Amino acid sequence: IPWSMALRDLRREPARGGVREEPLRAAAALGALGLTSWRGRSGRRYVVGVHPLTEAEALAVADAVMIAVRRDDDGIAAVVEPAAAGAGFGTAAKRAWVSRARALGATELHVHRLAEDEGARQAIVADLLADEATLTGLARDAPAPGR
Repeated sequence: IPWSMALRDLRREPARGGVREEPLRAAAALGALGLTSWRGRSGRRYVVGVHPLTEAEALAVADAVMIAVRRDDDGIAAVVEPAAAGAGFGTAAKRAWVSRARALGATELHVHRLAEDEGARQAIVADLLADEATLTGLARDAPAPGR
């Protein structure tokens, strides 16, 4: 790959337990919008669809991994809160999850639909979770609700 692309990727890569967004070059080259990927702490890659973080979008998700995401001023994405959307994650739980994620500054919903079952979804959530210090920092730095 060209050096300029490699350097750009290095600058955009957060040092956060290995969890990071990795935009899909193929999707960008084709002009496809709404797709990106996340690299978990394990090194596994998860392709996701990108949606606005709204209750309607979250309520439409079933049997998938939902990832609440916020971006900083430089466009670097950070996982705010991942969740396994399955049979035990109903309407009330999704609404509470969206509210909590928005309070932490999330504006995007990334959805990974390729997990085979609840166990796989839970494993992905664990792989994408930041350490407690990072989550505490996100909560501290998040704008107050309504801003």
